[in-house]
Amino acid sequence: MNSFTRGIDLLQREMDVTSLRYQVTANNLANSEVPNFKRSVVNFESELKKAFESEEIAKNSFHLTRTDDRHIQINTPYDYRQVEPRRVTDYLSTSKANGNNVDAETEANNVLQIQMQYRLLTQLTAFEFDQVTTAMKK
Repeated sequence: MNSFTRGIDLLQREMDVTSLRYQVTANNLANSEVPNFKRSVVNFESELKKAFESEEIAKNSFHLTRTDDRHIQINTPYDYRQVEPRRVTDYLSTSKANGNNVDAETEANNVLQIQMQYRLLTQLTAFEFDQVTTAMKK
């Protein structure tokens, strides 16, 4: 996979995760006064980092030849395309007397941050395609 294709794929995946993160944060904000509601967050970047690290380890490590599918595999990279975002619910904290742990101000700030991040990702995607357009004109 070339760097352009990989870059666009990563940008598209991150935009999907950002959209999911926006939905989860909006749900948290909508339920900020519901008794015993627990806030959720989306975890994606840490798993993506593990996948990239496993690719790097596999590239720089000793390779064994497998002659049979029953042989044990070692140093097999974790493909970043298999990484899926996870919705994680925080059951451990409680910030209000009614058992709810959503802080409306924090969630509103998160919405703004997510919107800015999505705008940045769309600009990066446009930049990638502008580079290809420029290269094709020359």
